[in-house]
Amino acid sequence: VQLQASGGGLVQAGGSLRLSCAASGSGFSLYDMAWYRQVPGKQRDLVASITSGTNTAYYASTVKGRTTISRDDAKNTMSLQMNGLKPEDTAVYFCNARHILTRRESWGRGTQVTVSS
Repeated sequence: VQLQASGGGLVQAGGSLRLSCAASGSGFSLYDMAWYRQVPGKQRDLVASITSGTNTAYYASTVKGRTTISRDDAKNTMSLQMNGLKPEDTAVYFCNARHILTRRESWGRGTQVTVSS
């Protein structure tokens, strides 16, 4: 699949953003999906993930309780609702897809999230 992330922007601390990831190609439902984020000079970190089929969600401790990941297999989309944003959430956010059988991964181009204090 090919992925396209959107929804980033500039927001004040305490605000909310909803990131979206649109997938093109077939078999979206057979991919585990995830959001990662990266700041310059640091590694790309997992923010949240959602599995194929059971839609089991995982959240990094840094965002747990403030963030909700979801997917719509009928629309080939995944979303990340982020509330209570903090300046430390500032990063480029990437969506990721990993096929449950082949383990092949796809990455979308990132979307910038900037949280001002």
